[in-house]
Amino acid sequence: MKNNGTVRGQVKWFDTTKGFGFIVADGCKTEILLHANVLQSFGRNSIASNAVIEVVVQQTDRGCQATEILKIEPPAVSAGSEVYLKILGEGVEIDPSAPLKPARVKWFDRQKGFGFVNIFGSAEDVFVHVEILHTCGLTELMPGEAVSVRTATGPRGLMVWDVQVWDHVLAKAV
Repeated sequence: MKNNGTVRGQVKWFDTTKGFGFIVADGCKTEILLHANVLQSFGRNSIASNAVIEVVVQQTDRGCQATEILKIEPPAVSAGSEVYLKILGEGVEIDPSAPLKPARVKWFDRQKGFGFVNIFGSAEDVFVHVEILHTCGLTELMPGEAVSVRTATGPRGLMVWDVQVWDHVLAKAV
């Protein structure tokens, strides 16, 4: 294997069931393979298509592979975008300056496209939609996973509009 250095690109797709996906990057002639174990070493179980990613790559006999993730940025989506209007409903106020709240995933079903989290200190179930995860650079959540969320009150109750992986929120705080 030959180390080719650091590359910044976009996730083409990642399938948690298959355990891999691909990154496309300017200056690379081929797609870069991203294994689930490399993603898990970064503290993530999933990553959304179009997320911006910075990785260390190596050229192997089978092609270019990511060996380490340095940074992940969610796909660019503004607070007033169609995604938020479609999922949260029109007129729902979101506050980007609101503090992140620690929460644990109660359950999430990727096929159904939604799940629930519980904010620490509250027994109330808080709805989270798969499209919201995609705007945050994720594709699914695992039961029991610790996350940080921002919420808004929608027509059917409390709903998540921002999800961040717990480890990365702690790293930013230090």
